Amino acid sequence: MTTIFTRIIAGEIPGTFVYRDDLCVVFMSINPMAVGHALVVPIEEVDVWTDCSPDLAAHLFAVSHRIAAAQQAAFDCERVGLIIAGYEVPHAHIHLIPTTNMGQLSFANAAHTVERDVIEGAAQRIRDALAAL
Repeated sequence: MTTIFTRIIAGEIPGTFVYRDDLCVVFMSINPMAVGHALVVPIEEVDVWTDCSPDLAAHLFAVSHRIAAAQQAAFDCERVGLIIAGYEVPHAHIHLIPTTNMGQLSFANAAHTVERDVIEGAAQRIRDALAAL
């Protein structure tokens, strides 16, 4: 069964992308816990992250490391939190959330709606920071 993430990756559903390579994409969350919340998603449909091959898992974490560095530069945050939950969408993904405190790392904080220009602005800040790295 095709996941919503596969449909976003294929361009069937709009997504705000900040990174893409042969193995994964990074796009902005439409229900962010904080401004700049991004998702690192393998192109291959893998439900549970522990089912990723070791090479794919290593690649996802290497990309997460680079994106987090860009988020750290782009946003006024103390840390970039990382969450792998896997319950929202049956397609492995890594949440990267710019944070100033541990309380921000809760799905209860996720916005129900966000203006498109806010998401696009955050994405551009990450793209700019990636280019500067």
